[in-house]
Amino acid sequence: MRKVINTQMQIGETDISNVGIDIRSRDEIPRLLLGLQFIYSQPNIRNTIFKLLKQIIPDGVNPNNGCPGMDLWKIFVLGAIRLICNWDYDKVHDIANNHKTIRQMLGHGVVDDDYHYALQTIKDNVSLFTLSVLDEISQVVVQAGHSFLNSDQVDSLKTRCDSFVLETDVHYPTDINLLFDAIRKAITLIARVSSTAGQTSWRQSKHNIRTIKKLFNKVRKLKRSTSNNPKKKAEKEQQIIRAHQKYIELVLFYLKKIETTLNTIRIENFIEYLKIQEIEKYIIHAYRQIDQIYRRVVLGETIPHHEKVFSIFEEHTEWISKGKAGVPQELGLRVCILEDQFGFIVHHHVMEKQTDDQVAVTMVESARQKFPNITSCSFDKGFYTPANRTELRKILEKVILPKKGRLSHQDKELEHSEQFIASKKQHSAVESAIHSLENHGLDRCLDHGIDGFKRYVALAVLARNIEKLGSLIQKKQLKRLKRKEKRSQITAPHRLAA
Repeated sequence: MRKVINTQMQIGETDISNVGIDIRSRDEIPRLLLGLQFIYSQPNIRNTIFKLLKQIIPDGVNPNNGCPGMDLWKIFVLGAIRLICNWDYDKVHDIANNHKTIRQMLGHGVVDDDYHYALQTIKDNVSLFTLSVLDEISQVVVQAGHSFLNSDQVDSLKTRCDSFVLETDVHYPTDINLLFDAIRKAITLIARVSSTAGQTSWRQSKHNIRTIKKLFNKVRKLKRSTSNNPKKKAEKEQQIIRAHQKYIELVLFYLKKIETTLNTIRIENFIEYLKIQEIEKYIIHAYRQIDQIYRRVVLGETIPHHEKVFSIFEEHTEWISKGKAGVPQELGLRVCILEDQFGFIVHHHVMEKQTDDQVAVTMVESARQKFPNITSCSFDKGFYTPANRTELRKILEKVILPKKGRLSHQDKELEHSEQFIASKKQHSAVESAIHSLENHGLDRCLDHGIDGFKRYVALAVLARNIEKLGSLIQKKQLKRLKRKEKRSQITAPHRLAA
């Protein structure tokens, strides 16, 4: 049984539209809550979002029968708070149970003041969001923000496009530590499966892992000789090769033992089948790493980049070198965003094995499907190709796309025009949006898998748009408050004189 929100208010409960929020606060939480409050207090926007939220109810679950699950509005609020504050689930869990204003926004009053959320309940429910639902809700929020502004201002949307790297939650990859990760997980899982099956062959699994780790530590501490003596260099090289071979041989011994155990286990249910599938996945990872270590160390080969895997847990992780000062490489995926002149992110895209120039046209086309009033877009040089410039000019009235390399006479005239220079200067404002996203969740993805990665990005973009809406509301309310205070200061002396 699932409700979007409990419409029957309890004694001591404050209506969400009337929850008191400190508009003088400079923290992001009040701005987010103001945005959520505005969404809730506008019937048309609220009904549209409530309808979209119903889509996250899992298939086969009857929303009208069974035990009551967490209200969809509460999931929406907690998901947005997690990303805008860049919190892990432990922090969200504590805040959901103890922050007075947030609890009022969740729909709690005096009667259920002692109601506490379980940590796993929050995790399971926030992960119900899908990419399509988050995208549609974000579009509704941006439209709400545009309607809040002067209608004349939003007749024509001027956008700017750029990309950044969202890191995955992985350690620095080397072939030897990826091999250790694979065999460690394989041994841990086979020990659990064999124990359930009543076998005792893996009782010393922890000792086995420690034995492998000793050799792993020995290998990773070995350094090549810097001596000028060729004999010493050759001896050191042989020592490194022997250490790697011992490490590989020990891992192969346990891999064979794991495969023997798997052949003797009878699969009795689907959960056991999934566990065995996971073990087989780690076995494949281990064999690949053994092959690459042998080729690199013993045969002296250079492993091609496309054969490398940078994490066995987050397999979508890419090695990205953007040439930034002090940042030789980043481990994650590129995320491209399209921001309008009001600071709302109208579209985003997670780039899997793509570069900026490959997504320029699709970004604008996808954004215009949501917001047909987009008339211009600015880019940096990384998005340039002659084909991109031609295609974008067919779609948009105005395209700011600096050319790479040497400029022709015609290109010089275009890029040195006042209009082009002014638009190019305004383009740098997109860096502020990127910095804000990185500060509010998109510095490192804490969710797992490519689906979790995309959901994490979409939820962060949605939270950013809600906070931006709240920021506009906050500015308007602060102006009104300051005018009121100014009037009271002017009339105060007259009242005293009277």
